[in-house]
Amino acid sequence: MVRTQASTHIARPPDQVFAFVALDFFSNYRRWSPEVVSLEALSPGPIRLGSRGRQVRVDHGRRTEATFEVCVFEQDRRIDFQGLSAPIYISYRFEPSADGTRLTFVFELSRLELFMRPFEKLIRAAIQEGGERVVGNIRGLLEQAPTTVSQH
Repeated sequence: MVRTQASTHIARPPDQVFAFVALDFFSNYRRWSPEVVSLEALSPGPIRLGSRGRQVRVDHGRRTEATFEVCVFEQDRRIDFQGLSAPIYISYRFEPSADGTRLTFVFELSRLELFMRPFEKLIRAAIQEGGERVVGNIRGLLEQAPTTVSQH
């Protein structure tokens, strides 16, 4: 298994960070993860436990498609996605801090194909770099935006 984790502090309250990342996931995800070239909700209504989606990514020239499901949904605290068509697990965790939110992003790849195992160290480094970029992009997007009260 390959597991990476990245955290950052965001100068916004947890409900605003959660709304941006979780509640508005299908409209905002491509903003902080530009490798996503296509994203669609497969479940109607607002995102919630059991909601499904599909994404197409192009990472370093490699195109992948994955279907996923929300498997943990804790308002203002956590949202996790389980890959249904790929062995991935992604978690976004939101912890209040004195002057904002500590956002933690966790990515797990539960298995590597046999032909990729010799490259595990490179894959781990690329995934870690991607996680750091994700939290940095989210922080940048939120801290550049005017402070607003979430409508969710």
